[in-house]
Parts: sequence; C-alpha cells; structure tokens
Amino acid sequence: MGMFCYQCEQTAKGKGCDVKGVCGKTPEVAALQDLLVHVAKGIAIYGQRIREMGLKDNEADLFLIEALFTTVTNVDFDPERIQEALLRGFKIKEKIRNLFHNIYKKKNRRDFDGELPAAAYWMPAANLAGLVEQGSKVGILSDKTLNEDIRSLRELLLYGLKGMAAYADHAHVLGRQDEEVTAFFYKGLCALTDHRLTVNDLVDLNMKFGMVNLKCLELLDKAHTDHFGHPVPTRVSLGVKKGPAILVSGHDLLDLEQLLQQTEGQGINIYTHGEMLPAHGYPGLKKYEHLVANYGGAWQDQAKEFDVFPGAILMTTNCIQQPRESYKSRIFTTGLVAWSGVQHIGQLNGRKDFSPVIAKAIETGGFLQDIPAKNIVVGFGHNAVLGVADKVIDAVKAGKIKHLFLVGGCDGAKPGRNYYTDFATEAPKDTVILTLACGKYRFNKLEFGDIGGIPRLLDMGQCNDAYSAIRVAVALAKALECGVNDLPLSMILSWYEQKAVCILLTLLALRIQNIRIGPSLPAFVSPNVLNVLVSKFNIKPVTTAKEDLAAILGTVKV
Repeated sequence: MGMFCYQCEQTAKGKGCDVKGVCGKTPEVAALQDLLVHVAKGIAIYGQRIREMGLKDNEADLFLIEALFTTVTNVDFDPERIQEALLRGFKIKEKIRNLFHNIYKKKNRRDFDGELPAAAYWMPAANLAGLVEQGSKVGILSDKTLNEDIRSLRELLLYGLKGMAAYADHAHVLGRQDEEVTAFFYKGLCALTDHRLTVNDLVDLNMKFGMVNLKCLELLDKAHTDHFGHPVPTRVSLGVKKGPAILVSGHDLLDLEQLLQQTEGQGINIYTHGEMLPAHGYPGLKKYEHLVANYGGAWQDQAKEFDVFPGAILMTTNCIQQPRESYKSRIFTTGLVAWSGVQHIGQLNGRKDFSPVIAKAIETGGFLQDIPAKNIVVGFGHNAVLGVADKVIDAVKAGKIKHLFLVGGCDGAKPGRNYYTDFATEAPKDTVILTLACGKYRFNKLEFGDIGGIPRLLDMGQCNDAYSAIRVAVALAKALECGVNDLPLSMILSWYEQKAVCILLTLLALRIQNIRIGPSLPAFVSPNVLNVLVSKFNIKPVTTAKEDLAAILGTVKV
C-alpha cells in the first residue's frame, strides 16, 4: 500500500513520503495516524457543539491532545498502540455524540437531523487491517477536488495543532490546563472539516491559532518553573563517570524527575541526551547529584550514540528513531512515544515504575572508568536573561553589543544544516547568540567568549522554552522604547517537525518580520500561501551564512 506524508522537513525529495516515511513510519502506521486525526475531528465536531451548550468533557479534552501528539513526527510507530487509541477514541466520540443528541432533543423537542462532516459518523473496522484500510481513505490527498491553497492552509493549521498538543500535554502531566487552549483544539479541528472556509478565513484562523499557542507556551513555562524552579546558568559536564548508567532523551522533565527519585542512592548515574540537556539548569532537577552529565548530541545521532552507550536508555515524548538490534533490549519508551517490540513503561495513579530500566542499567554495568571532558553552560531562561537585562541594554546602547541573533530550532539529518554552524561561528565578535531546541548542538560545544561578562552564547533551553525567547524580545523592545521588529535582533530558525510550525505561527501572529527559515521551506506550503507569508511577514529562506549576515547587518536598525 502507498502513503503520503509531508509534515516534516525531511520529507522525501522535498515533496512527500509516498513509499515509506524518512522517519521510519511505515504505510501501515501512516494510515493509522491519519485515521487517528480523523477520529479526533469526529470528537471535535460533537465536542464543539456540546461546548456551545455549556458542557465539557475532560476525557475528550485529553484525548484530542494525546491523539494529535501521537501523530507528531518520531512519536508513535507501534500499530497496536495506535489501534488501542482508535478504539478508545470511538468510545469517547459515541459518548459525546449521545450527549449532544440527548441535549439537543431535550432543548428542541425533536431529534437532530442536520448533516455533519464524515468524521462524525466514523465506525471502527473489525480488525487492524480494516483500520489501516479506513485510514488510507482519509489522508492528506483523499479529497482530490480540494483547492491546493485550502489544503495547504488546513495542513498548516493541523501541524500547528499537533505542535501545540505536544506543549499542552507536557503542561497537563504537571497539572496545568487552560480553557482557551483546550477550546481551540475543538475549533481548529472542526475548521479542518468546514468546506465553507475561504483562503482568507484560514489565514486569519492560523494567526488566531498563533496567539492561542503563545498562551500554551506561557502555560508550559509556568508549569515547568512552578514545579522545578526557574533555570539558572549551570555548567554541564560532557564526560562520563564510572558505574551503571541510564540515558534519558526526549523532552519530559517529569519523567526525568521520577527516574531521579527512583534511582537516588543506588549508585546509578543519570545522563541527559538531546532536548533533555536543559534539565541541568532547573534547581528541582540539578539538586540530584547523580544527574551527572549530558551524553551525545541531537536526536538524529541517537542510533550511533545509543549503540555505544553501555547502559539503559529511556525515551520520553518524541524524537525516537528505529532502534538497532544492538540496543533494542536496552531501550525503553514511556508516555506517548512507542516502537513495536520495545518495552513501554506505563503509568499508574500519576506515577511511573522505572524498575525495569533500573534493572537493565545494573545488568549492563555502565562505564568502566571516569572519562572527563569539557563543560558547557545551560540555563539562560527568561528569568536569568532578564535578570541581567540592564547590562545587555547598556551594552547595546554603548555599541558593545551590535546585534543579537536567535539561532535555534529543530535539528535534523538532511544536508544543509551546517549553515547554522557557519552562521554562529561567523557572527561578529560584538554580537550575541541566543539559542534553544536541539539545533544548538550544531555549535553549542564551541567557544564564543563574552562581551563585558555577558556570554556570547546563551542557551535558553528546549523547543518547549520558546516562550523565554519571546519574553526576552518583548522586554528588550520595551526597555529600548521600540517595536520588536526595530530591535537589533534577527531570528534564524531551523525546523524539522510540527512543534516548530506552531512556534512559527506564534511569531507571525506577533507580527514579527524578516524571519529566516531553513534549511528548506515546508513542502506543505503552496506557492500562493508562501507568497502571502513573504508579502505580509517578509519570511526568507536561508542562503549562505556570509550572505545572510551581510544582509542583516547591513540593513538593520540599531
């Protein structure tokens, strides 16, 4: 069977994966994920209507978030787990459908006889093969008559919703929800089934989504800082220590905290990987002495890094790749991330039992000796940066800092990403580089020095911490009495998956101009939609580091 997916930057030939996903997604999994989105739309159709009647359903709210997050790139590759989600989704849809019909009948004294979009009437097939067949009929290209620009804007919104679902899920596990954010999942999913919406309607809706996602980013930031404290500048070792070892990758800080609690005093060293690096800056996590170092780099290097890591590996949230047989018995998944044949750590009453991971770490033995290495500094969240904002502002006014660059985003394996290394290393010595997400691994181990005690490289955290960069930009603009677009600040973004999409939509909703994006433009953005983004926001594809630096520094207002 075939498939079609173009939601990530690595999509085949820059157009779409139609045989197998570059991420490792099979046509079977692709179809099941398409069907899961279809089921989410069905729940949203009824859920939006009962919400308009003043009712809500917490189970449905959470399902929409988890369903969308499940379909983010590099999350769930396990057909059986997706099948379970589909059947659970059907039960929820039927519950909400019955609730809607009962309320409608009570209110109007007659049965509802209106026509609803097809997703509202979905019934599950009898087996997995049947579900796959159903999924093959509801994918991106299932409606051959759909206008290209409408499809493009729908997919842009859908991928934004998927990204926001990831952030909403991270906040939810820490006990935080926001009604405006939750409500937009229903509104957005319903919009994807509404054929009355025009190109202008969908452009406006994407911008409205961007502002709601800002609220979600703020929600997650508060969830993290209330629970773990504000990040503080912290030196992180890149070496290893003798003894049993567990490597934690992904994004979920609560998973890391629970693992640290369960391994305390057992002589097991915990290492971060990929997007977990910023965990070392949080007071609530850095207090654990056995959180010893960061191992390896960004997510796309995991196969070779996990292969030689002599311990257990825990994958939280997205970023998993197909495990090699050499370490498949040592890798574990938890939360929504899954791979067929890999042991999954579930949750009971809000707690996860990581004893299988711990046992595997002890069995494997770990590192035979200490291997020291250099340190890097993390922990420059908005609280830390704004704490020295007066020094930054004085340095800008005095001409000591000529420009600030936000160079960050998702990393990936596709050629062309050396651009970000070149940009960071070629940036003049009187400029400061803010960075976040795993794109920083292209240059975060290099030496950049400082300007009057202000480090030239400020690591602001995960992609989840994009709110910090926005807070800093807004605060600097206020202090310098100008708009964000008038700051000596330029954004040079790399993208890979859907969380980058929702952050971009937030930046556009804030009317931020002149963003450079790469290493290539999204395949799901049609030429006409791209023209709109260019004309309204002056979005630019990256060229070369030298050319882009010359263009920015030659025209910027200081």
